[in-house]
Amino acid sequence: MKAVLALEDGTWYAGRAVGATGVNAGEVVFNTSMTGYQEILTDPSYAGQIVTMTCPQIGNYGVAEAEDGESGAPRVAGFVMRDDSPIASNWRATGTLHDYLAAHGVVGISGIDTRALTRLLRTAGVMRGVIGTGAIDPEALVAQARSAPRMEGSDLVRSVTCAAPFDWRAEDDTPAAGFAMEPERRAARPLRVAAYDLGMKRNILRRLAAHGCEVRVFPATAPASDLLAMRPDGIFFSNGPGDPAPLDYAVRNARAVIDSDVPAFGICLGHQVLGLALGAQTYKLKFGHRGANHPVRNVANGKIEITSQNHGFAVDPESVPDDVEVTHLNLYDGTIEGLRHTRLPVSCVQYHPEASPGPHDADYLFSGFIDAMERRVGRFARA
Repeated sequence: MKAVLALEDGTWYAGRAVGATGVNAGEVVFNTSMTGYQEILTDPSYAGQIVTMTCPQIGNYGVAEAEDGESGAPRVAGFVMRDDSPIASNWRATGTLHDYLAAHGVVGISGIDTRALTRLLRTAGVMRGVIGTGAIDPEALVAQARSAPRMEGSDLVRSVTCAAPFDWRAEDDTPAAGFAMEPERRAARPLRVAAYDLGMKRNILRRLAAHGCEVRVFPATAPASDLLAMRPDGIFFSNGPGDPAPLDYAVRNARAVIDSDVPAFGICLGHQVLGLALGAQTYKLKFGHRGANHPVRNVANGKIEITSQNHGFAVDPESVPDDVEVTHLNLYDGTIEGLRHTRLPVSCVQYHPEASPGPHDADYLFSGFIDAMERRVGRFARA
């Protein structure tokens, strides 16, 4: 079946349909990862976005639905590829990418020049687009793209957060292949973490559990008092989709957590929410950072980390207060990749130390969060 991807600037690409049939709109972005397409598809941070893979062939190892998903189902608004593999050449595969997309209602397109599309998005910036399958008028799709909601000002967190609090049980999970699950360290007792689900990836919970934490997950809208009532050793703010600016409830809760002196750690959208709560501002990047090989410099020691990234907004360096220091910088464009309060136990990073997909260079950041919690536990034990 034929398919068309149309952009709001009037550009359109003709290809073939992959996955579900129909029409769907979203912000068109690109990801430079060579592997990990299933993790990308199921990452809640991609809600509202049509993801273009720059790697030319996608789907060759199929999908392993139980093991490799970062949430219960794909979250993307659409999927764009140069060449989709019709077979799954991996012993772990439970099916093909095409069947997986179709089963979960994801409209995709293949057979287009993704290199040209990526160059356009890098030059003009990400833009709204529509994928349509079948006998579709490209100009009608362009008009639909122009009327689609913009990412700026959109609260997409409410569409992906959990409905009610729950306890994460590592024994009920199917671990991702290649990432050790055994505990790396235990305090005198398991550390209790209360986690805000702004669109959390499953491997974040796996890494917290691997470091010896008991985690209770809360909806993004839960008041901070609910989390503090469980007397946690630390509070975590997760990744998630969309613009952080309209998340007034999340920022308000983050301020209450900061005032409580309970150690707090945030990743991606959680980093932006904590940044806003600390007094900084955020802005939209031209085309964002999405991939599994982005270099980041640790300001304290000068070491370079190769990181997994997925974000379209960043913290404005001119707005960072004097009592907050920048801990990490992106080597592509100099944007902020990490923050730490100089007096309070609050830290956050823009990138993804939990990987999935991507390298494990930054897993030490979980150890830093554990250190902050153990110091607090030690203080209370001596008191």
